[in-house]
Amino acid sequence: MYGLQPTHLVIILIIALLVFGPSRVTDLGRALGKTVGEFRAASKEPDEKIQQGIGSGASQKQEPPKPA
Repeated sequence: MYGLQPTHLVIILIIALLVFGPSRVTDLGRALGKTVGEFRAASKEPDEKIQQGIGSGASQKQEPPKPA
């Protein structure tokens, strides 16, 4: 529905180049890449913790609490 085709990306890049200039576009691209990388790392962290919790919980059998 809202798919970006390669021609759309080229047009967006040309407009960004005209508006910001060549040195600023590289800085923006670098910052965007760093942000995406940090977002991916942050979104993987909870998944890994859940998997570790499931793995350790399955291997350890817990006994029910004894009445006092």
